[in-house]
Amino acid sequence: MHKVAIIDADSLLYFEMGKPTLEEAITGIDNRIHQILLETKCDKYIGFLTLGKCFRYQKAKTKPYKYNRKGGRKPPIFYALREYVQQKFGFTSYYTLEADDLVGLAREYWRGQWTAQHQLVAGETVICSPDKDVLNQVPGKHYNYQKAEFHITTHREAILFLWTQVLMGDPTDGIPGIPGVGPVKAKKALLNIPEAYNYPQIVLDTYLSTFGEVEGMERFHETYKLVKIHTEMKAALEDAGLGLIDAVTEGGLFNCFTLPSDLNKAEDLTGSSSQEEEDSWG
Repeated sequence: MHKVAIIDADSLLYFEMGKPTLEEAITGIDNRIHQILLETKCDKYIGFLTLGKCFRYQKAKTKPYKYNRKGGRKPPIFYALREYVQQKFGFTSYYTLEADDLVGLAREYWRGQWTAQHQLVAGETVICSPDKDVLNQVPGKHYNYQKAEFHITTHREAILFLWTQVLMGDPTDGIPGIPGVGPVKAKKALLNIPEAYNYPQIVLDTYLSTFGEVEGMERFHETYKLVKIHTEMKAALEDAGLGLIDAVTEGGLFNCFTLPSDLNKAEDLTGSSSQEEEDSWG
């Protein structure tokens, strides 16, 4: 059975860009990726990056997307590392979609491929990210490579987290929700609702009663678009203002790889080693 590590690679770059030299940062990247595959016992991987500004900057009307993020330009080492993981590991991006979205889309793509083949090519995905939104909004098996922890997110838990975020917004990304509603109030409002399909109407009613019919509807749709991690390609492309892609292009986007053979000698923090040979599969 194939096991595929779906890697949110943005955090890898941020974790390593503070190293004194590019050589040390590259060694850190190599070791982290090697360790991810070792800990998850995955024989394949696919990695995603966010390049430039994502579509959410255009969707945000109430307040600019991530307006509250502080900091200046990224150091040159960041861009060197980004180029390195693209060339060395085949990490990829897709226009204005964020890495979060591509991780969610890749998980659904491979789940669909294995289902369509009636398990003739059985497989399992492990979503590898330290990002709170990915960890809680994308259902499946997760590996938080910052804390070296595994976590399972059920489909119901993912839906609850999404609609909790629509209620409260996401302060980390500067996304406003209902004033005065934080995580405790938001979760309490939905937790006792027996059927998850009622969440959207309950959240919409709260927006309408808070802001009025017109503004409430506009804010509801805006917040939903900003906080939702995409798992359906058609909806993702529509939000990003992109045309549909064909099956060949989609298959190429979600193509998986094995660890490059020269990384068998990468530092192993657990004392094990990987014997994969460079290959592609998809």
